[in-house]
Amino acid sequence: MLERIAMNQTRLRTPGLGLDAHGVALGSKGLVLLPSIDRLVAFLAAYTEQRSLEDVLSSLRIAVVQSSLKHREFLLEIAAESSSRMDAFAETARLVGGVIFTGTSRHFVQYRDRGAPFGYDAPELLNEQATYLLYHASFSQAFNIEREVELRALLLRLTPRVDPASKKEQGPRWIIAERGLGPALVHYLVRWEVPAEVSLAEWAPESSFETEPTQRYLFLVPEVPTRMVPMLGTTPGLTLCVPVAPGVAVESGFRHPVSLRAVPLFDPGGMVFFRGEGGPLVLDRLPAAADLRAFARVAILQREVATTKVAAKSVPILDVPLRVLHSVGASRQPTATWIDHSDFPLLRKLAYALPPRVLQTTQIALSDRGVFVRSPSGVDGIPLGTFFYEMHPGFYVPSGHELVPALSSRVLSSALALAAGNLVFFGTDAVASLIAESAFVPLEQMLVGAPIWTAVEAQSIVNFLDEKVPELSIEGLGLFPMRRAGKVPDDGSVEPKTEGTD
Repeated sequence: MLERIAMNQTRLRTPGLGLDAHGVALGSKGLVLLPSIDRLVAFLAAYTEQRSLEDVLSSLRIAVVQSSLKHREFLLEIAAESSSRMDAFAETARLVGGVIFTGTSRHFVQYRDRGAPFGYDAPELLNEQATYLLYHASFSQAFNIEREVELRALLLRLTPRVDPASKKEQGPRWIIAERGLGPALVHYLVRWEVPAEVSLAEWAPESSFETEPTQRYLFLVPEVPTRMVPMLGTTPGLTLCVPVAPGVAVESGFRHPVSLRAVPLFDPGGMVFFRGEGGPLVLDRLPAAADLRAFARVAILQREVATTKVAAKSVPILDVPLRVLHSVGASRQPTATWIDHSDFPLLRKLAYALPPRVLQTTQIALSDRGVFVRSPSGVDGIPLGTFFYEMHPGFYVPSGHELVPALSSRVLSSALALAAGNLVFFGTDAVASLIAESAFVPLEQMLVGAPIWTAVEAQSIVNFLDEKVPELSIEGLGLFPMRRAGKVPDDGSVEPKTEGTD
């Protein structure tokens, strides 16, 4: 049984146990006793979620201990520099089902909890030859070290867990390609202009039956395009990895049980790739890398190019007629329409339903062939006539069609002898209609004619304002208000009552 340490208590029986500035019993070391390997991994995972092990790595020691009854457990030893550090370890140990102790040499007592805010002391010590003598409120046990466990080796043996969220993270990626897929992936990334660095890494033979080292290509891509992620993550022979810490990367779609960023044990000059299947790939030193564009295919002419001078001759005009054909590409937004005279009444009715923005931005021109309407923002709101889109500035072609040959606006202007300020509308029969740009006026100016109006005379209201306002006053009724009331004759009139009558 243990004794609770009281406030201001100075005498303790456990060797190597003292009181810190806060009066808490504390030794130079702290021990976390865990029942199994999965509890040890859970402790490391829970602690590194919010804190880093960088401060305790120099004193951290993990061992498999054995009791006198041949019962094995895991022991994690750290330097107990302060009660604040021990409190953090104690909270995590209780969370995963472990027990925490503090001491200096061989004797370790249970660390403080809510039942004993200042800690515990052992009134009786065990007389056994063991590496650790642990004193708990419910047991006292001696343990000897069976073997030590290196933290880095433990992390390398842990299998990553499935985590689909890692596929959505942004940032650089490592791509591991088998020997046969490396050159193909180089040309694939070069063709799609994806910047990257490539290197060739070697590992020792995977079995004693192999004599040649295993070679794989390593690609470091600053940003993988989204469209390539499914292909790179599912193709056999390619492994897409996400850097999680200096010198460490985990396969995309997986997550290491321990936060590797909080355990800086890996050399930044090398690289460790944790794969979902097949175990980790460890490189003590990264091989030389080169820019991906240096491996692009180079075409060399088999002979020198001979230069000859050719005399210029006049070339006859081919005289190819213009045609308007159906377009195989994506249709463009119509910005003009041609309305026949027969549909003009519908346009007048439609004007009542058009919003103000359309009325202000739409221009209209009247001609003998019909009405031409155009709007830079589109004429989708006017579902009448034949739609046109502006192929070149000033040249309009029916929607869903294109002009062939595909001439530039400069050549078309020269061929049509087009003067400045004219617009050209090509019909489906390739007949061009020229309209002066000055003929277009805003649609809202042509909608409303002269309105019918009637003059109305306003009467002066000065006489009504000069009329004297009547004044009303209220007089007191007195003690006998009914005295002034007259009698009501048969005809209904009121007869005034004379003074002095009752």
